[in-house]
Amino acid sequence: MYPEYMVAPIREDLTSAGFEQLMTAEEVEQVLGTDSGTVLVAVNSVCGCAAAKARPALKMAVAASDKRPAKLVTVFAGMEQDAVAKAREHMLPYPPSSPSIALFKNGELVHMIERYHIEGNELHRIVDNLKGAFEAYC
Repeated sequence: MYPEYMVAPIREDLTSAGFEQLMTAEEVEQVLGTDSGTVLVAVNSVCGCAAAKARPALKMAVAASDKRPAKLVTVFAGMEQDAVAKAREHMLPYPPSSPSIALFKNGELVHMIERYHIEGNELHRIVDNLKGAFEAYC
């Protein structure tokens, strides 16, 4: 686990953009229920690709899309381990990866962006990927 003073500004990068920070497995389970509508889950991280690409892409895609998920949530890898583990259970069969981005519709995983899609990609392509998923599922 990282010191909270270190991750607080990283959390705020998404919470200030409208993402709800989920701290427990119970909160994750409640948000991803079968009648939950569309939910975008960001697995946040302290790594450079989260700072340079994942968080900016999330904020840009949400801000630029007419159609977007009804709920925006985040869990923090390396911090709230139970919440992250529960979110990752819902992301199976994809292996654990952080950062990562998952879109759910009524509890079903419908779109997944893994770390390798983020770190080796250009920012605008990640934004376009998210916007396309929003258009298709929201």
